[in-house]
Amino acid sequence: MTAPLHEPTKEADPIATGGPAVDSGVKKVEGRSLKQIAWNRLKQDKVALAGGITVLVLVVVAIFAPLIVSLFGHPPNEFHQDMLDPLTNLPTGDLGGVSGDYLFGVEPNKGRDIFSRIVYGARISLLVAFLAALVAVALGTLFGIIAGYFGGWVDALISRVMDVLLSFPQLLFIISLVSVLPDDLLGLTGSGVRIAVLVAVIGFFGWPYVGRIVRGQTLSLREREYVEAARSLGGGRTHILFRELLPNLVAPITVYATLMIPTNILTEAALSFLGAGVRPPTASWGGMLRDALETYEHDPMFMVFPGVTIFITVLAFNLFGDGLRDALDPKGTR
Repeated sequence: MTAPLHEPTKEADPIATGGPAVDSGVKKVEGRSLKQIAWNRLKQDKVALAGGITVLVLVVVAIFAPLIVSLFGHPPNEFHQDMLDPLTNLPTGDLGGVSGDYLFGVEPNKGRDIFSRIVYGARISLLVAFLAALVAVALGTLFGIIAGYFGGWVDALISRVMDVLLSFPQLLFIISLVSVLPDDLLGLTGSGVRIAVLVAVIGFFGWPYVGRIVRGQTLSLREREYVEAARSLGGGRTHILFRELLPNLVAPITVYATLMIPTNILTEAALSFLGAGVRPPTASWGGMLRDALETYEHDPMFMVFPGVTIFITVLAFNLFGDGLRDALDPKGTR
């Protein structure tokens, strides 16, 4: 057997020879976590980023509403009759009284600062939307993962409960419930009672939507290799449910929660518009639209500002939710 024409050459070990390290020109490949991959995908979606920035601004506005109003507006329940025409009770000036002192003008008949009431109304809408989504996600995740993992009669029972709740007239139930509520309940008074009821009812009737998503994902995950490995190593049901399955459900749960919040905002606005939301004089976007019905023919700006605010808020959440869904989906295409 003949020797090869060219003997393979070995690179000298710089440590053994004492010489300087040789740069081979090969760059190290650094691994990226799922969070980094998702963030890189999300950064490429400029529309989703714009929606996310808008959502962040709205949250900041709601948190610092007293400071913002003190700098750029007037107290939300303060009347300014001097800004109204004494004959028609409509705002003086153009565009409903828009000026440097009143950025969005004033309300007809009462003269309250519309800008301040929209800023404070953001607190009500976002508070109800976020807390109701939290209740829905907590219940939906719990019952969905139980139904998907155990199957059998447990799955059938929980699925039938979901079907019943999904077919229940939510708005009519809330309106009838609010009409019989006392002014004081569990230490809460006035609008606090209404907010608590809205959060509880919207969240309770919203969990079946989350539950169906979680159940479907759990059905596909419970037969994966890592679940079988955990089971073979003696992992209990609680360990498998909350240590093996739940971390892999965070992405779809987060996406659906983000898309649920704008729906809750619309629900709260609709209930306030129908008189089943927070009690006056607490500011709410739906309540402002209801008050604007009386004077929209003569002062349309009173309806435009809260309506546009609701539209921008819901659109921003939807755009951000869609972008987040694409970023967290490893099989998605850009």
